[in-house]
Amino acid sequence: MTDTSTVPGAPSDANLAERLRAGRLTTLDEIHAINGVPKESTRTKDTPFLTSLMAEFIARSPFFLIATANADGSCDVSPKGDPAGAVRVLDARTLAIPDRLGNRRIDGFRNILTNPHVGLIFMIPNDDETLRVNGHAFITKDPEFLATMAIDGRAPKLATIVEVDEAYMHCARAFLRSGLWTPETWPDPESVPTLAAITSQQRSLPAPDESAGKRREEYRATLY
Repeated sequence: MTDTSTVPGAPSDANLAERLRAGRLTTLDEIHAINGVPKESTRTKDTPFLTSLMAEFIARSPFFLIATANADGSCDVSPKGDPAGAVRVLDARTLAIPDRLGNRRIDGFRNILTNPHVGLIFMIPNDDETLRVNGHAFITKDPEFLATMAIDGRAPKLATIVEVDEAYMHCARAFLRSGLWTPETWPDPESVPTLAAITSQQRSLPAPDESAGKRREEYRATLY
């Protein structure tokens, strides 16, 4: 295991984590007393269906995150990306997500089989507002339907069908604070640890040879 004392930004107080655990908040009343309560317009902004403008937003979103949890509550969040329009809105309460070539861990699928609750956040590049969708999901292998979701002549083998429980827009504050879409705030990719380097460290393996350049894995040329 990595020695956290060598991690940049790690606190110098060795007992800090224990102190924070001991002082954890345990009731909603405590949180409301500190944060206040949401306005009525905020509390009731969700709908149990997708509006036509929400469907348009999804159609223009090439990237989203999907959160799942297994039967005991252990969570996973996976990034998903495709050309805009790949996620299909079937009706106001149903959308379909094609499953593309990946690492075959199927963390999300394993979770959905035991706990169908899912949460999604749809993003559009250079747009600082997002669409959130929560619902129940199941997995389909319907070949006729999957054929309609082909890209580069390759149809997905599976798709996730999400039945909408609630949908609502999320404001821009997180993007404004982070400067996510502001190129001037972006780091030089060469300065950021790579997947290969981080995985090697996790496994206590020698650091990969990246002298010829970073992020040149073969998988980058095989997306579908």
